[in-house]
Amino acid sequence: MDQKIIFITILGMMVVTYLPRALPLLALAQRTLPELVIRWLSFIPAAVLSAMLVPILVLKEKSLDFSGDNIFLWAAIPTILVSWKMKSFVGAVIMGMGCVALGRYFFL
Repeated sequence: MDQKIIFITILGMMVVTYLPRALPLLALAQRTLPELVIRWLSFIPAAVLSAMLVPILVLKEKSLDFSGDNIFLWAAIPTILVSWKMKSFVGAVIMGMGCVALGRYFFL
């Protein structure tokens, strides 16, 4: 490919990625949002994280898998508890990695 086309493509991707983030920030920077909207927005990170994690944890080969062989689902339970109680990202990562490692060592 021509270097000019690659450069224009990268610039286009930068604009398409940046605008959806910058426009709401610029439009709402000087305004005070109603309490209901602020409360609603506070649930978005948890909803997005759940939407990304649940399929990984419970789907195996396009079907639900709640069996004892689903090591990722079993590792998620103590990881979620540690994350919730300690409010520590590092603690949750260590717990998750440790549970998966132990599960693979002892059960697979």
